[in-house]
Amino acid sequence: MRAERVLVVTDEMEVGGSQRQIVHLLRGLHARGRHAELLYFRERSHLVDALESDGVPVHRIDKRGAIDPAFVLRLQRFLRAGRFDVVHAFSITAELWVRLVLPFVPGLRLVSSVRGLGLTGPDWHWRAKRWIVQGSSAVISNTRAGAELVARRCAVPLQGIDIVPNGLDLPPLPDATDRATARRDLGLPHDDTLLLFVGRLVPEKNLPLLIDAVARMAPSRRPRVWLAGEGPERGRVEAEIARHGLGEVVRLLGERSDIRRLMHAADLLVLPSREEGLSNVLLEAMASGLPVIATAVGGSPELIDDRVTGRLLPSDDVAALAATIAALAGDAEERRRLAAAARAQAEARFTLGAMVEHTASIYDRCIVGGKVAA
Repeated sequence: MRAERVLVVTDEMEVGGSQRQIVHLLRGLHARGRHAELLYFRERSHLVDALESDGVPVHRIDKRGAIDPAFVLRLQRFLRAGRFDVVHAFSITAELWVRLVLPFVPGLRLVSSVRGLGLTGPDWHWRAKRWIVQGSSAVISNTRAGAELVARRCAVPLQGIDIVPNGLDLPPLPDATDRATARRDLGLPHDDTLLLFVGRLVPEKNLPLLIDAVARMAPSRRPRVWLAGEGPERGRVEAEIARHGLGEVVRLLGERSDIRRLMHAADLLVLPSREEGLSNVLLEAMASGLPVIATAVGGSPELIDDRVTGRLLPSDDVAALAATIAALAGDAEERRRLAAAARAQAEARFTLGAMVEHTASIYDRCIVGGKVAA
């Protein structure tokens, strides 16, 4: 049996890694003839516009305040009316609300998610997660590290959690003309070294570490640093840039819809996170032929083989980050070698088609029945 009607639910649709995977998944299901829809509760972005332009139905149910009984009732009515076979929740808040109304929607199967490690989450997070898992027909993690953590904290067998890595629609590799065009369009001199960060400005991304590392470098060796993204840490990041006197070196770009062009123009991508799931940004950089520097946290070691497909560093080691940036910024041949190996790995392991097909097969299995063993 096949799950023909699928609903993906998330709390917010701002620009982030999970949200981009939602877009990939819904487009893939739609292209394979399944009826797939999106439901979200807040923070619309251009990703919603993209889905709607592709003909994917999108719905929004606003939630007003921490306690909103009317929201719960609207959600229950929506799920009953939709007659969905499977609802796949991508955030713990979405999981909680769907799990709450699940007993009142006959025939609906919940697929819950592990998208990050949640190491800084409160204790209630884990109590809630165990309750969610107990009511799920399947649990999908995008990393083995995340699956192992949830299995341990929620007292469920590891084999009861499916591991489906993020997928990527591999673009053609940029050539010298693409790079020159991107740099010209962005007003970037052809011989300047550009270090790029892409992601939300949140504490987990640890951007003050990156700014401190650049400040420690000799002024003559500092690359340009562009930070693409928005988030609650913007004020702190601006303050750190000013404190180190790096206003001419580090540039905040805000939220961008031209990430591929930025990657074409850049020489290095850096992700200095304290906590990470399976980073879409790292995948996109690897697929774009852009060498990466990342901290060895979460799922990043599942993507990067240190000194083979990129550089992996200890978390919070500012000296190692500064030294690695300086070394790679000055070694174009090493950057090319790492980039070529990373692209080959992306082609072999992280295709978009494999992600969609594996996820759809889990939905189909849920139709047959069963719950995750608790």
